[in-house]
Amino acid sequence: MLLGFLPPSSAERAVKVYQVGADGALALKETSSRNVITDTEALIDDFEDEDPKNYLGGESGSWNMDPYDEAYSVKEEIVEEGGSENPNRALKITYDVDGPGAVELGYWSRLMDFDATNYDHLVLDVRGNEAEGFSSTFMIELKKYKDPQERVHHLTGTAIVKNLTSEWQTIQIPFNSMTGLFDKANPKVWENPLLSRTHLHEFVINLQSRRLDQKAGAIYIDNLRFVRTGDSGPSVFDRPQYEGLKTPVRLEGVEYMKFLVKRLGGFPEEVLPEKEFPADDRQFLMTIAQDTWRFFDEVVDQEHHLPLDTIQLGESGPISEGGWIGDYTNVTNIGLYLACLVSAYDFGFLSREEAIARIRLTLETIDKMERHESGFLYNYYDTTLLKRTEYFVSLVDSGWLAAGIYVVKNAFPEELAALCDKILARQDFGFFYDPVRQLMTHGYYENLGKHLDFHYGVFYSEARLSSYIAIGRGEVPVEHWFHLYRTFPEDYAWTTQMPKDRDERELLGHRYFGGYYEWKGIQFVPSWGGSMFEALMPTLMIDEAKYAPQGLGLNHARHVEIQIKYALEELGYPVWGMSPSSVPEGGYSEYGVKVLGALGYKPGVVTPHAVVLALEYAPDKAIKNLRELVTRYPIYGEYGFYDAVTVSTGKVAYKYLALDQAMILIALNNYLNNGAIRRRFHQDPVNEKALSLLTEEKFFENHQESRTQ
Repeated sequence: MLLGFLPPSSAERAVKVYQVGADGALALKETSSRNVITDTEALIDDFEDEDPKNYLGGESGSWNMDPYDEAYSVKEEIVEEGGSENPNRALKITYDVDGPGAVELGYWSRLMDFDATNYDHLVLDVRGNEAEGFSSTFMIELKKYKDPQERVHHLTGTAIVKNLTSEWQTIQIPFNSMTGLFDKANPKVWENPLLSRTHLHEFVINLQSRRLDQKAGAIYIDNLRFVRTGDSGPSVFDRPQYEGLKTPVRLEGVEYMKFLVKRLGGFPEEVLPEKEFPADDRQFLMTIAQDTWRFFDEVVDQEHHLPLDTIQLGESGPISEGGWIGDYTNVTNIGLYLACLVSAYDFGFLSREEAIARIRLTLETIDKMERHESGFLYNYYDTTLLKRTEYFVSLVDSGWLAAGIYVVKNAFPEELAALCDKILARQDFGFFYDPVRQLMTHGYYENLGKHLDFHYGVFYSEARLSSYIAIGRGEVPVEHWFHLYRTFPEDYAWTTQMPKDRDERELLGHRYFGGYYEWKGIQFVPSWGGSMFEALMPTLMIDEAKYAPQGLGLNHARHVEIQIKYALEELGYPVWGMSPSSVPEGGYSEYGVKVLGALGYKPGVVTPHAVVLALEYAPDKAIKNLRELVTRYPIYGEYGFYDAVTVSTGKVAYKYLALDQAMILIALNNYLNNGAIRRRFHQDPVNEKALSLLTEEKFFENHQESRTQ
């Protein structure tokens, strides 16, 4: 709507406060700077004087991601609006991003750790400058520190302003839609989602050259404020409602476990069965593989043919108090389950006919499951009712489902290729691609109607499999691969260390920045958290050791080496292998070797799946470590290794997670059967366009020196 402007008071700075009336409308009234924060509104700035500080006491100004490039510019100034008889002021931002590069610049205003839990919308007035021109679209950001005490890493919520005109408009942005403010890895945020609105650090106008439809011009903003409307709107915590009962009579606890067990192919009878392991190393690993397979042979819903996500055994017996069965699954579980069925055939646990029959039943279930209009499955489903339980569509999980389908397609082409191709043809990974950032978003929230604010920006992470598939399918441009960070720039002060040799390089006609970290003389490209999962999970499908011996393959070996040295020598642990896993004291958390990550996860828990992922890069040490785990801790059950142990106390999480069990079984198949799963994946034409991305990049060459010779 077109907003009116009131003249400032001659005695003190006037402010414009928008009160929410009984009818929900915003009513404008004049007040003083003493009343800028009310129950219904907190005014950040109305730009009525030349003071660079806003009403919260925060500084403000313009910013440029590349301030040394004089071809691009941004300037902020407070200007009068409405002529001499109506001298109200607004902020004018004049910008020029017209050039060949990907430029980001704009305006910032500090929010001084403001607590906005009393409000549900960010509101501001905007218009473009008709005479100078303006872009009809730009980005707004709110930033907060993930950890207010450490103040080292931002969470960023975003909103895209569209259809800007030369007339004043009021933009109202629900906090709930700014998904980047929600740290869903923090259990406290699940308990109290309003924590996402606390400790707000900065408001930002972001003028990205790849987003703007006019590369030079001017925009105005005014009356920047937080408002309580009483309608927070949908959020990332919403769940779809569905009809249907799991049981005719409500069951809980042990009785509900018994009901669910009847839907499965089997369940453990003992928590800690007596077990003797073969002295021969190959037979030792085969024993682990056979026991691990039992999870996927039995903990599968017999009606819908989907693996359950999690089971926890009770303290006094598998089905007892403290036990729990999670009758849900997610997309990654399904994709890896398909690869586990192929692995069972490779090991001889299933005949060819049995494997094909089971895979077909699961593919037929996938074919009829409720899908998002993009063609991708939602991220979680109830395995009893086969109903989706989330609005979220996940990139990385969709990638693992596609990878599992490629494996079964090439394992049994005559029997299953047609059904596999039918499912794969519905998908276009371009749905997740952000052409402005040139990165993949984490996913899409159907109830919010927007992609998640987070992007997968780190190259050395589990998400690179999805990027590889997307490029191989021709649905995402090759340039995306080179916009993933090998290392972060030196001015990213929150990183665990400054990169070495972060020079600009060229590969396959694309420019990108390389670089590496170093620990005790070992050079490596970091992951985000320093976990084995991020580093090595893609190797279940992609033969990076073979095709990238001076790139990813070499980096894998060095990550394993540091994982071992750091745990045994630096921390003094008797065992090693850190990765996200169950917390033996309860819950699930991220663990890793901090020095291996750009940010770095905490240590404390060892998980067997991390050890088995490392098997191909340090076989003798990995086998020795697995034997040490079963000797030192009560960590082995009927389905193989339990999920995790707290090293300091020896407490074990008596849980089996489909994700971690699958990584163990598939990694063992690759190690013992000559890369059996990888060979099936690489047989698919999806590799033809993407394979050179692996073969050509060398991480640790001295590129700067080679250019000067």
